[in-house]
Amino acid sequence: MSPPMDWLSRLLDMTPVRGRLDLRCLYGAPWRIDEEQAGPGEIPYHVVLGGTAVLEDPAGGPPQHLAAGDILFVAQGGAHTLHDGSGAKPVPAHARVGLNVTFSENAGDGEQLDMLCGRFVLATSHERLLRGYLPPRLVVHAAHGSGKPNATAAQVASLVSMMRTESAADQLGGRAMLNALSTALFALALRLSSQSGEAPTGLLALAGNPRLAPAITAMFERPAHAWTLPALARLCNVSRATLVRLFNESLGRSASDLLTDIRMTLAANELRKPNLSTGAVAEAVGYQSEAAFQRAFKQRMGVTPARWRRR
Repeated sequence: MSPPMDWLSRLLDMTPVRGRLDLRCLYGAPWRIDEEQAGPGEIPYHVVLGGTAVLEDPAGGPPQHLAAGDILFVAQGGAHTLHDGSGAKPVPAHARVGLNVTFSENAGDGEQLDMLCGRFVLATSHERLLRGYLPPRLVVHAAHGSGKPNATAAQVASLVSMMRTESAADQLGGRAMLNALSTALFALALRLSSQSGEAPTGLLALAGNPRLAPAITAMFERPAHAWTLPALARLCNVSRATLVRLFNESLGRSASDLLTDIRMTLAANELRKPNLSTGAVAEAVGYQSEAAFQRAFKQRMGVTPARWRRR
């Protein structure tokens, strides 16, 4: 009998993520990084090892300052800009290819930046559930913040230290190690963000609310169950109206929206199995009517289950 899984483990089991480290940036100010729109299924990430960086807001809002220990996830894969904040013309960078990672360096003599840059890769079928429920830009503070001891923050700091050491040495198996550590970073950073007193809106904020944890866990553990708002409210010991309000405040969507996205992600995975009929997949994710399942699937995934399976 398989042991039970918490909601985050279940999410990552449903939506596997592979991490890849691409660059270690070693810059002296002035410097600037202009990242274009990421490819399909890619979530860029940046880890500040030393120095500081400024993240521009593409919407024209105030810039965000990053310090050593900060981890940035660009969950929507949008174009983004990082710089030293001086406004001076950046010193051109050049690439130096190592055995396991490429170093991007410049000859700037100002404040030094040391930063890891990579990406998380996910399948097309998993994009909606992961991208749609994370903020466009998620900054996780692993080395500072409230100042309170945090075991997860210590784990993240240790993992980042391993990535720093591994990226600096041309050792056998280093590329595999860096990618495996990047994959672990995704899960640990999400765990740390969900524990933060300033958790962002979205699934992490929702899961960080102890009043709603039973509903989140139930939907991930038993997505095929015929959950209703009153039933989920009873699990959380709140009224139906309170449940609706808390979901909307934290997630910006309803509990039924989240449940449908969980079901459609599972269905997309099940449709890869050639021995399962569409009707069997529909039943496995909680639909008694195959027609209702097909409508929901096309609405969420953009194509019919049959077309999804063919391609």
